[in-house]
Amino acid sequence: MRPNRLREIWAAGGAAVNGWLAIPSAFSAETMAHQGWDSLTVDLQHGAVDYQAAVTMFTAISTTRTVPMARVPWNEPGILMKVLDAGAYAVICPMVNSAADAERLVAATRYPPLGRRSFGPIRGLLYGGPDYPEHANDTVVVFAMIETREGLDNLEDILRVPGLDGVYIGPSDLSLALGCRPTFDDVDPPVAEAIALVLAKATEAGRIPAIHNGTPEAALARIERGFRFVTIASDARLMAAGARAVMAQMRGGSGAAGGY
Repeated sequence: MRPNRLREIWAAGGAAVNGWLAIPSAFSAETMAHQGWDSLTVDLQHGAVDYQAAVTMFTAISTTRTVPMARVPWNEPGILMKVLDAGAYAVICPMVNSAADAERLVAATRYPPLGRRSFGPIRGLLYGGPDYPEHANDTVVVFAMIETREGLDNLEDILRVPGLDGVYIGPSDLSLALGCRPTFDDVDPPVAEAIALVLAKATEAGRIPAIHNGTPEAALARIERGFRFVTIASDARLMAAGARAVMAQMRGGSGAAGGY
């Protein structure tokens, strides 16, 4: 089976740099994949992406060494199994608030006897190879998102669930849950304390601590603190930032309010 580069990076003691795909486009996904990201996550929760678009995006990512991933809309077995069958090599599941939630997540993403994943890796066989069924349980990576007060309260129980590879912090939702303003990087003190707690507990439990970031500077700082998987912005945000920078230079240089 094709190795999962994320596991190789972690085994070597490194941190993986993940990109985020909210735009439902195979060409956009392929363009991002050719920029050298370790992995790219197709966002089916808040991105403008449906399952059919996601399949084409996984295919486009597969033209490179970048690992195809998906954030599913919810902790629902059907969509978890479908994105894995489509060739996703890692999944991020939102709103995991208890050990029971984490157990349901693991069950949907592992073949028996470790779980209850139904067999039918229609594209997984193409991406992973003909021995996919024998090695998928040890190759696919599973992240539970910690983004609520309940998830924080049950963190240690969640981290003890067998088959869970890591926990992924959603700073904006976690900020809202703690009564703070939603943001990625410059979080309020209660959120900073919660992030530090998740990092410490995940590391202690031997799980991969992961987090979403708005800027490379924030991602690098969090790697220094011990995070092993960092996401930076998204394709839509990066495109908007690049276009904004171009237009700021053009408007500043021409002195025109519009047109050129």
